[in-house]
Amino acid sequence: MRINLENLVRVYRSSSGADIPAVNGVSLSVEPNSVFGIIGKSGAGKSTLVRIMSLLEKPDSGAVLYDGERVDTLDGRALTARRRRIGMIFQNFNLFSSRTAAKNVAYPLEICGLPAAEINRRVENLLGLVGLSDRASSPVSRLSGGQKQRVAIARALANNPDVLFCDEATSALDPGTTRSILDLIREIQRKMNLTVVMVTHQMEVVRDACDFVAVLDDGRIAETGTVEEIFTRPQSPVTRSFLANLLPGGSHAEDSKPASGLVRWSEEGGEYILRFVGDMTGEPVLSRLARKFDVEFNIRAGGIQHLPEQNIGTLLTDLSGSKEELARALDYLRSEGVLVEKATEAEAWT
Repeated sequence: MRINLENLVRVYRSSSGADIPAVNGVSLSVEPNSVFGIIGKSGAGKSTLVRIMSLLEKPDSGAVLYDGERVDTLDGRALTARRRRIGMIFQNFNLFSSRTAAKNVAYPLEICGLPAAEINRRVENLLGLVGLSDRASSPVSRLSGGQKQRVAIARALANNPDVLFCDEATSALDPGTTRSILDLIREIQRKMNLTVVMVTHQMEVVRDACDFVAVLDDGRIAETGTVEEIFTRPQSPVTRSFLANLLPGGSHAEDSKPASGLVRWSEEGGEYILRFVGDMTGEPVLSRLARKFDVEFNIRAGGIQHLPEQNIGTLLTDLSGSKEELARALDYLRSEGVLVEKATEAEAWT
């Protein structure tokens, strides 16, 4: 399902009577059958935006369209019917502590009045899908955080939704469990041809799970693009900040993959950001540069980000030499497919 947002505005009134625009003129297109990330810092308007997108809240102005049909104006039975085709998972799971795993998954099916036999069949299939067939009779209180989120995912899929919204779905989980939940969501998205919208404040989640991303800042869209575009050509200061704050060694230190973080070993310098895409991450480009041109380079930081479909290598470096030789060297890097950006340290690596 394709989702289109057209100039959405949502304003709240503060206790002092001032208007606070939580969402301020947001227009966005979410591709069908993809994992779309919405990232922003605390207070950027992420939660309000996802509530409007998922029809839990109405905008003050603008429009929400599902496959070209306007849905933000629905009311009554039409709104209830549309909501039943939306799946949602949350940071705090929102499960019934008095019910077992199976009974939690069954709840939305019971609300719809399905026969008991159909509910039992559907619950069994869903628990198998999320890897919890052996936990059907377990009370929620006896499940780990990752298992609870798997139950929440199964429940969100109970009514065969067209779209799955994930609102900070991994924020309460440890790094290893986060990885397994993100892998599960991607697997489910492919199997069910779902449109998945992931709201997060973690760039690691975008890196590891999403195909496209929108960066939200102060209620507005700062930039959008594929994950590869955002990682290789960040345009806005807030995006640069997110990329710079990826932890040294990566946020998934327990993974078998190589470290995905950006490690800084010199607190000084760093005039140029060099980004290497795909196979370029393994090429000795700087060694060739040193042989071809009368320039010197000093690497201040570096690392590799492992995206779902591509690796992105990043180096923060100083380059020195005559003006003419430096220009030739930079042109050579660009001709070799290296993305070269001159930036202050504050913009690039803080």
